[in-house]
Amino acid sequence: MQKPTIPKGTRDFLPLEMAKRNYIFRTISDVFKLYGFEQIETPAMENLSTLLGKYGEEGDKLLFKILNSGDFLSKVTREELLSDTSIKLTNKISEKGLRYDLTVPFARFVVQHRNEISFPFKRYQIQPVWRADRPQKGRYREFFQCDADMVGSDSLLNEVELIQIINEVYSRFGIRVCIKMNNRKILSGIAEMIGEAGKITDITVAIDKLDKIGIEKVNEELSSKGISENAISLLQPVLQMKGSNFEKISVLRNLLADSPTGLKGIEEVEFILKKADALSLCSELEVDLTLARGLNYYTGAIFEVKALDVEIGSISGGGRYDNLTGIFGLPDISGVGISFGADRIFDVLNQLDLYPKELTESTKVLFVNFGENETDYCLPIIQQLRKEGISSELYPENAKMKKQMGYADNKKIPYVIIAGENEIKENKVTLKHMGSGKQQLLSREELLKILR
Repeated sequence: MQKPTIPKGTRDFLPLEMAKRNYIFRTISDVFKLYGFEQIETPAMENLSTLLGKYGEEGDKLLFKILNSGDFLSKVTREELLSDTSIKLTNKISEKGLRYDLTVPFARFVVQHRNEISFPFKRYQIQPVWRADRPQKGRYREFFQCDADMVGSDSLLNEVELIQIINEVYSRFGIRVCIKMNNRKILSGIAEMIGEAGKITDITVAIDKLDKIGIEKVNEELSSKGISENAISLLQPVLQMKGSNFEKISVLRNLLADSPTGLKGIEEVEFILKKADALSLCSELEVDLTLARGLNYYTGAIFEVKALDVEIGSISGGGRYDNLTGIFGLPDISGVGISFGADRIFDVLNQLDLYPKELTESTKVLFVNFGENETDYCLPIIQQLRKEGISSELYPENAKMKKQMGYADNKKIPYVIIAGENEIKENKVTLKHMGSGKQQLLSREELLKILR
């Protein structure tokens, strides 16, 4: 018999894990709503024409493509089937793909529904995304993103607000983080400075891997992309720049003095830093010039969040994208957003044991089943408890007491209610505290008072 399995890079979640995940989603959505964001949803699959070309060459390779319905080979010739051009074949047999992120579908949504929404539009979205990546610790092929974006406003106050949202979310979780910030205009200025303005995409894709593969491998990748040794040499001081945020800004202003684009990026970063400094954030905010975020659609500020007490990749990321909706026929709509990686946050909270203790309680009270008469007595009490918002269960069968108590233990149910012949005569119940073993004979009113 074949052993049941799930695809690599995906996971099942047991009830306790789901309680933890829902805590994450609830906390993040509460903060989003606090800042005036409204919730939307988009389909799991999008037309490939919507997705392709928006994430760069590397991102396109990670798209899960869906075979056309029915006979997907009906329009394919034998020559095309046997040819080595898999891209051309894919275009004929697949028109749809699973979404890679929530930002590109959101851009499509904004364009499609532009007459039904008001600008500036602030939306949040909590849904799964899929990437055909190599599974490893903290990296999955199916994972949830929790995104907040605002479109239709160029104001840098939106970036400041995103920093506040990040700070608030992680404060509520109790996770110490560093918010790393850079600007794509600065990166473009650096590419100009080293004489490789045309290779900005190759440069950003390579240096974005600095944390993962180290500076030597990054330099090798830059060289393999045709970037000159002189340019790579000029890039080194930038990659290794140290000092405070404003010290880095000062050095950059000298380095990029001849780049209007670079100077504009510096001006934007400085504005955000000054506003954030006045907010007394509990999270560290660091200008990191090696932060590139390899996605092509970012045009201004870019953010990444690192947990300080756990070895794991970034747990949030985002930035400014000035022209994403233009691809779908709606130019001049600027947007900025942040994405929280719920699955990585789940792992961090597990490792640091930061979940609220009450999450382990799925049911608060279990009623022991002694038979039909006792059940008839208990059902109205259970109904009353549930009306009061107290989660209650009746064991479904008249099983041995040991089995019913074992069920309560396995589910970590803190209270068991016993209502046998003696309790029924007195119109009371016995409440057993599973932790201490203490038992109390109580009226319904006394029971409600304790359980509330």
